[in-house]
Amino acid sequence: MLDLMAIILTKNEARHIAACIRSVSWADQVLLSDSFSDDGTVEIARALGADVLQTPFENFAAQRNLSLEEARRRGARWVFFIDADERATPELAAEIRQAIQNTEVVGWWVPRYNYIMGHRMRGGGWYPDAQLRLMRPERAHYDPTRHVHEIVLLDGAEGTLREHLIHYNYDTLRQFRAKQSRYLLFEARVLHERGVRAKPWSPLSMPAREFWRRYVQLQGYRDGWVGLLLCALMSWYTFQTYRLLRRLQHADRTAPPM
Repeated sequence: MLDLMAIILTKNEARHIAACIRSVSWADQVLLSDSFSDDGTVEIARALGADVLQTPFENFAAQRNLSLEEARRRGARWVFFIDADERATPELAAEIRQAIQNTEVVGWWVPRYNYIMGHRMRGGGWYPDAQLRLMRPERAHYDPTRHVHEIVLLDGAEGTLREHLIHYNYDTLRQFRAKQSRYLLFEARVLHERGVRAKPWSPLSMPAREFWRRYVQLQGYRDGWVGLLLCALMSWYTFQTYRLLRRLQHADRTAPPM
């Protein structure tokens, strides 16, 4: 039986994968849950001793649940999920090794340091940014209705570690904008499916609320001009999301009856 399996979800992560795998080399086994990368990711991982499981990508929750099933099949007592652009520090490794001896807790939250454009974020929702990543595979699964920004459902007690993951989010502003733009329609559809209905003023009121939440309540101002820029951009993407949500609602009203 494996005490601890580290799992990395990948799709064309050749740039990051070697450093990520080396940062979790202390795990008993490293498993790549890969969505048919074609940039050398798999070859690099295998050369570093990682196992590879390749499955078609449906969504993040489904991919993580498939990984948990594989961990259960292999008899892993604990699973530690880490993304390719994240790194586990030696201090975090030591704390995880201690945490998995706890027989009462079935899942652990891990705080993250997010680096955006070379700046370690201090507020705005990017810190402490705790993620539930360490879990007992037989006592955890991901909510299948949350396709992104996944939510872990635990059968048991949870705790929070002190040491941090290091997350290299975005090197450039272009990367940040490209990723947020890809999420726009998906986020609007998620809101629509949950029954959220945008009022005529929502595309204006919700961005203002988002900027206030991130910049003031979550102390985005602590990050100087980077914080101001990112909070403003998140407000802009909120505007675009609610504009798309209004379009989805309009399409519902004008669709012919079944």
